[in-house]
Amino acid sequence: MRLAIISILMGLESAEFVYLKEQTNASAGNLSLQLDKLKEAKYITVTKSFKNNYPVTICAITKIGIKAFEKYVSDLKAYIEIEKVENLVGNRKK
Repeated sequence: MRLAIISILMGLESAEFVYLKEQTNASAGNLSLQLDKLKEAKYITVTKSFKNNYPVTICAITKIGIKAFEKYVSDLKAYIEIEKVENLVGNRKK
């Protein structure tokens, strides 16, 4: 769920809670918990305000969150490359 939230925010300047809820198919409680975890890690900012007398929660990814996501993607690519090489070497031995 956290990866989905960060992935969504990577492509947007910010997103409202309702939008994230719709995109992740999460319950409000679960999404709120995951946003709190990401906020604690300083990966996102959460801003609460009012719009037409209704509460609005807006989330945005931070520079720390961007760097963490980019590192995750880089590490994942490196892992995939290692697997490809190991599979090629393993197939040659057969």
